[in-house]
Amino acid sequence: MTYSFDKIIDRRGSGDLKHGVLQERYGRDDLLPLWVADMDFETPPFITEAIRKRLNHSLFGYTVVPEELWTTIIQWVHDRHQWDLRREWLTYIPGIVKGIGMAINVFSKEGDKVIIQPPVYHPFRLTPQGNGRKVVYNPLKRLPDGNYDMDFAQLEQAVDERCKILILSNPHNPAGICWQKETLQQLAHFCYEHNILVLSDEIHCDMALFGHRHTPFATVSNEAAQCSITFGAPSKTFNIAGIVSSYAIVPNDSLRRRFYTWLEVNELNDPPLFSPIATIAAYQQGESWRKEMLHYVEENILFVENYCKEHLPKIRPLRPEASFLVWLDCRELGLSHSQLLDLFINRAHLALNDGVMFGPGGEGFMRMNVGTPRSILLKALQQLEVACTKRLVYEMPQECDCTVRQKPLPLQADNLHKKHQDYGKHRPQLN
Repeated sequence: MTYSFDKIIDRRGSGDLKHGVLQERYGRDDLLPLWVADMDFETPPFITEAIRKRLNHSLFGYTVVPEELWTTIIQWVHDRHQWDLRREWLTYIPGIVKGIGMAINVFSKEGDKVIIQPPVYHPFRLTPQGNGRKVVYNPLKRLPDGNYDMDFAQLEQAVDERCKILILSNPHNPAGICWQKETLQQLAHFCYEHNILVLSDEIHCDMALFGHRHTPFATVSNEAAQCSITFGAPSKTFNIAGIVSSYAIVPNDSLRRRFYTWLEVNELNDPPLFSPIATIAAYQQGESWRKEMLHYVEENILFVENYCKEHLPKIRPLRPEASFLVWLDCRELGLSHSQLLDLFINRAHLALNDGVMFGPGGEGFMRMNVGTPRSILLKALQQLEVACTKRLVYEMPQECDCTVRQKPLPLQADNLHKKHQDYGKHRPQLN
């Protein structure tokens, strides 16, 4: 491999969100953070170098958007997803959640309804609610093998004339689903027939794993193209979330004119100086890095699966088809929500996203970010194993209000983990 993903980057003191809000959000700051969806891998050197080159010209005034930005995005999307974009379909947006909020304000009014498919990325719920819209749940169906599918029968029952927008997570976060073309076609037909606008968040689209492929929603049918706005970005793939580099794609002329005019008159469609620079470098030079990163993430996922199978059998990871987030099924532990938080936070000293925040269907789950060096992942799993083992020895409290922190149990592994000393040295082979 050309790049190393085992390098430990100490992010503390850099103002990173992952460490900076632990006390505020988890009640303590001595946690190993595997929660927020950015990776612990160093930003690719070709992006850093492109930014450094521009910094050598130390005047940072108003700049024009290089046309190369759009041709580069068009080429990248064509090569990865066989989607032939037109230049006029594209515009910059200052973040995907912000883009969703903007579209909600442009295409609906207070009191209108927005459909989401939980368990799903929590801003899909918070953003409509904060803008005075009512959220309608179309929960995903849990399949016998542990995976998910869309529930169209429930969707038909839940929708009325006040439903104006559906927010689609494609690939799905937190379950990591690469939706099948047939599923997306059925959703597109339903939304087109009911005059519902689909906002498709495709920020994880370039991170399909284990031979899976991402299908852009707007490509599955003409109905999909005519009733949708797609949001994308290089930020997840190349670990540059702090450099806001998102874009929107709108094939429908009427939707595009209405949305892009609103963005333009509010001056929300002009990228800051370094966004085009980072995006062009990522998409023109990043394919080798992307492939190596995804291979490392795949091995991390298999590592988690193997570790849980051998040492944490009551925690079952759902193998993601895309991205670096693993949906952990912890229901066999038999814990209440507060007990599960206590186990991970106070006893294992880990910061993950709890499933409840993703809405109905998330109860008993935790979302783990495995976009991290394997040594950190091993440490996290060992801490969790110790915490689960201690729970068998010490009585777990019936309920725990995690705003009131108990003194944590010691995390020394004693002799329990001597057998793991060589465990992390051998990467599991891909199937």
